[in-house]
Amino acid sequence: MLTCSVHPLPYRENPAEYFTSIRHAPGAVLLDSGRPAAERGRYDLLSAWPQATLTVWPDESGSDFLQRLRENLTLLGDATIPSPYELPFAGGLIGYLSYDFGRHLEQLPQQAVDDLRLPDARFGLYAWALISDHQARTSQLVFHPKLAQSERQRLTALFDHPTPDARASFKLHTPMIPDLSAGAYEQAIVRIQDYIQAGDCYQVNFAQRFRAGCSGDPWAAYCALRAACPTPFSGFQSLPDNGAVLSLSPERFVKISQRQVETRPIKGTRARGTNPDEDAANAAELLASPKDRAENLMIVDLLRNDLGRTCRTGSVKVPELFSLESYPNVHHLVSSVTGELADNKDALDLIAGSFPGGSITGAPKIRAMQIIDELEPTRRGLYCGSLLYLDVRGEMDSSIAIRSLLVKDGHVSCWGGGGIVADSEWQAEYQESMTKVRVLLETLEGL
Repeated sequence: MLTCSVHPLPYRENPAEYFTSIRHAPGAVLLDSGRPAAERGRYDLLSAWPQATLTVWPDESGSDFLQRLRENLTLLGDATIPSPYELPFAGGLIGYLSYDFGRHLEQLPQQAVDDLRLPDARFGLYAWALISDHQARTSQLVFHPKLAQSERQRLTALFDHPTPDARASFKLHTPMIPDLSAGAYEQAIVRIQDYIQAGDCYQVNFAQRFRAGCSGDPWAAYCALRAACPTPFSGFQSLPDNGAVLSLSPERFVKISQRQVETRPIKGTRARGTNPDEDAANAAELLASPKDRAENLMIVDLLRNDLGRTCRTGSVKVPELFSLESYPNVHHLVSSVTGELADNKDALDLIAGSFPGGSITGAPKIRAMQIIDELEPTRRGLYCGSLLYLDVRGEMDSSIAIRSLLVKDGHVSCWGGGGIVADSEWQAEYQESMTKVRVLLETLEGL
């Protein structure tokens, strides 16, 4: 098998220092672990100038699109990473699946309005990446064997002397306004609880959208958001016509390494306190909350079932239940479900069997998605989808695109939501949806 070549670079804890050199390149993408402030992520990964760009066609089935992704990985060809490097990406796919990619996998109603007109999936096929390993404290360019020598030389020269950040700016034209009034939000929660009482479902994740007109460079907005709310599954993906995906997600969707699978659902949230005593009390209340633990357990059960579709029988386990993770704006209750891919399955089979993530749909999943489509007035697009990489070896990591924004057609959109169960109080849920995104909205409004 062919081996990637590696060109060492000076270590940078903040990937923005390298990303500015490719910010305006076609297909520029950054998967960012939020260093130095966030501590859980190990790698940053950035690239641009893809060999091919793949978007799902409006009437294409999910399985056909995933097969196209497979075929492109095969065209690029297998490669290994030379020792002693432990790097997550040897060339392959980087991009997003929107929440609405679920419509290509399952039959769903078409009630929510598609006013954002975002392709339901968009990937680049990349033959190089700049990867920073924060555990080893190294940064390096990784070149797939298929990448032309002239391109390697160009990229080496570019990153050996990275360009300083040109001072770009970003501005909202108005404050971020919610699409739903408090009254409309309350009505939706009442309807969900009617469905729960009727036995249709146990839990539905309901979200509201905030929007404003904007101008300027979305990268400037991302840098400000990253400083205000560093998270281990952040990302920036440039889109055509000065659009971009900006994600400040704390949540892993699914990871595959050497055929071992892990998903880490978040379900259960409390605001951070204004002083240490209040903060500790909020965290303790979350850890002890029967409601939040029950919600989390429902999603763990759903994900055990989802992973069971593509994992070896008997391999699915729950090594971690109800752990506390704390971020600048919120405390979260997090669990972990693991498994081992079955011999005849690959990463894209896992996506097909488990997308979108159970933590942002509800249980049972398909019925919850039908109710979401009925009650949320507009399609989610990117929100609650996934940013991910999948390399030619089958290594994959992916986020759930919560705390994520879309800049497109002169507007920025942001969403906040939460899981609704039988004993949810609409005012508390409404407040939680605001708490989750307040730091993002206030940061943008302050630019």
